[in-house]
Amino acid sequence: MNLQGHHFQNAYITRDIEKGLATFKQWGVEPFMTHDADIEVQTPSGPARLVNKIAFLWVDDLQYELIQPVSGFVDFYTDELPADDSMRFHHVCSRVTDWDAFRAGIDESRLVLEGGHDHLRFCYIDARDTVGHYLEFNWMVPEMWKAIGGR
Repeated sequence: MNLQGHHFQNAYITRDIEKGLATFKQWGVEPFMTHDADIEVQTPSGPARLVNKIAFLWVDDLQYELIQPVSGFVDFYTDELPADDSMRFHHVCSRVTDWDAFRAGIDESRLVLEGGHDHLRFCYIDARDTVGHYLEFNWMVPEMWKAIGGR
């Protein structure tokens, strides 16, 4: 396992993102950004599409991400969903400063998926056997960090 970077996000999955957002609004937290994500990712089995509804919310320096899996390569989300519309913790995300160095140290047997482009790179590591959840790591240019509300 290669734990590094700056932990900035806790992510939750749900069958109903609007219900999850309503819960945060009751707590006085408004979404910073919502969007429908449709991206191509690389998996151990090859390229795949990943389609989700996503919301980002900030509380001080911690970002909360709500994810509603829609279609494509989403089993690692849907397999963990509760039976009802409640939210369930899924992963933490840490931002790394040197993607190539970080990526070189990944245990490939734990890699679930990776993706990105020139301004953002990300991957998910299956750490459920050790810490009980997935780990996401990403790298992004400062402009993108600012655009997602990064502090």
